[in-house]
Amino acid sequence: MLAEQQESKTRNYTAALVVVTSLFFMWGFMTVLNDILIPYLKGVFDLNHTRAMLVQFAFFMAYFIGSVIYFIISIMKGDPISRIGYKKGIIAGLLISATGSALFYPAAEFKMYGFFLAALFVMGLGFTLLQIAANPYVAILGPEKSASSRLNLSQGFNSLGTTIGPIIGGFLIFKYFAGSHVSGADAVKIPYIFFTGLFLLLALLIKVSHLPRVTSGLSIERTAGALRYPNLVFGALAIFFYVGGEVSIGSIMISFLGLENIAGLQEAEASKYVAFYWGGLMIGRFLGAISLSNMKNLALKYLLMLAVPAAAFLVIWYFNGIDHALIYGIFLIANLAAFVFGRSLPHRTLLIFALIAIALLIIALLNNGQIAMWAIIGIGLFNSIMWSNIFTLSIEGLGKFKSQGSSLLVMMILGGAIIPVFQGMAADAYGVHASFFVPVICYVYLAFYGWRGYKRKTI
Repeated sequence: MLAEQQESKTRNYTAALVVVTSLFFMWGFMTVLNDILIPYLKGVFDLNHTRAMLVQFAFFMAYFIGSVIYFIISIMKGDPISRIGYKKGIIAGLLISATGSALFYPAAEFKMYGFFLAALFVMGLGFTLLQIAANPYVAILGPEKSASSRLNLSQGFNSLGTTIGPIIGGFLIFKYFAGSHVSGADAVKIPYIFFTGLFLLLALLIKVSHLPRVTSGLSIERTAGALRYPNLVFGALAIFFYVGGEVSIGSIMISFLGLENIAGLQEAEASKYVAFYWGGLMIGRFLGAISLSNMKNLALKYLLMLAVPAAAFLVIWYFNGIDHALIYGIFLIANLAAFVFGRSLPHRTLLIFALIAIALLIIALLNNGQIAMWAIIGIGLFNSIMWSNIFTLSIEGLGKFKSQGSSLLVMMILGGAIIPVFQGMAADAYGVHASFFVPVICYVYLAFYGWRGYKRKTI
């Protein structure tokens, strides 16, 4: 009887994991479209790099403000997610996201840059609630020991969205709708109305799906108890620098690839290489899901770890030719080796990946042409497990404060608003190429967190 109950519980968790993972895909797809919007709106409204980066500022500032509101409510009234449940929290997040997406239509109609920023802000508020609910929900749908593996798997599908987002978004906005059909800001109308419908459809799917109500069984307290855990406090700063570095690189990449001393690519062509950057996160996260799992059959584990980069190499070869496949293959081998040296330990893997990202940024800063170009693109592979590993290390041992801790971590997605603006200012002052010294600072802190900052104790 006990075995049957355990099997039923596992099935429920698996079904719930599949449903929630679809959300990771969707918000990954939508978030990376900002990388396409930045150069597009820059051209439409004749913006400099700093003003164009306000796209990321508006979107990611919503994470900060939304999370601050959530945190204050959790102190005054008790944790909202613990009170209403993960399901209602996710549905609310989807409805707010749909509203933000729908606002792109009047923004394009009135041709107001500020209106676009407001629409992105509202969409960001919806994603804030989704992140607060979905990340810890995935982490607790099973044993704490394999939480990082589950979150890497879900984040892998998030990265699938960020991989195909630049390709589809670049085609629709730069070519299809900006071509013979419409002009100016109108090119974003139809895509974002479609996304509005998709958000509403997902909300309906979640509504009719059975998501198990997983709780700690502990009382809801009106307190900022999560702040007593240094691994969370240091982890919040790690999220700030991780998201800031990752988003900053992706946001300026099209401008970087357009430089004559790098690749001299047009925007539509450069957006394909942005997909390589975000695709690296997908490959690395699927590898991380295997490497950090509690799979007992080591032979099968290493075989699966070899299969992921091998499959990626073949796909790149088929769609982009042998030259691209061979160059990217070097990074795939390095990524696989880094996982092996990480020994399935989240903090050790994070440290190694941060150090490699620092090395690649320095190589890009000291070189031009293909070397600099591929060094920046290759960083995507080593960004892969950072979010999942930081998140699970940060909320480990928090118990009833997991959702409150999650809100603090999501609050620090603020890095995606602040760091790109600093890199934009550096690009205006010193040039796009030299501006990559900004994310170096981010990865230095991430190396510290993987070395010392992750250690769990209570103040």
